[in-house]
Amino acid sequence: MIRYTSSIEKLIESFMKLPGIGRKTAQRLAFHILEMPKEKAEEIAQSILDARNNIISCSVCGDLTDTDPCRICSAKDRDPSFICVVQEPGDIMAMERTRQYNGYYHVLHGVISPMDGIGPNDINLRTLLTRVSENDVKEVIIAVNPTVEGEATAMYISKLLNPFGVTVSRIAHGIPVGSDIEYADEVTLAKAIEGRRVI
Repeated sequence: MIRYTSSIEKLIESFMKLPGIGRKTAQRLAFHILEMPKEKAEEIAQSILDARNNIISCSVCGDLTDTDPCRICSAKDRDPSFICVVQEPGDIMAMERTRQYNGYYHVLHGVISPMDGIGPNDINLRTLLTRVSENDVKEVIIAVNPTVEGEATAMYISKLLNPFGVTVSRIAHGIPVGSDIEYADEVTLAKAIEGRRVI
């Protein structure tokens, strides 16, 4: 069987390391890159390197940022009595698009998943406890994906925060079970925020 040259094969395999990219999509991307002008390909490569070298995790909320603290944590016009806990950094922009929430955020960078060897110490929980204990937080809204692992994580966080006397709520299930918050439309997310419930 004739295979692509080693350079093309390596490029295809590199694209396949991205989530949701199979071999056919990786091949299509690889050939698209190879057919574009060299300057455009170099621009893409440089933007990847720049992002990888300049993006850090916010020391307050855990979001991806190029300044510490991030723009949202630095904003003075947000309501400090609310913290919205999200699963991944991309979920923050999805929530912001609803224009229904004006508090601060906290990014877990995953959920508790014993089957995958991910426990409470493997996600960003310690700083959430510190934030709640040291600030005048009245409500923590849990907005993780509505999966079995997401539900288990929400219940775990609720129990952790119980001694602090804050209200812990969960966004309503306007989002289909098994889907990702990042890809939900604004109306669905807005309804989910409005219909959140205490857990």
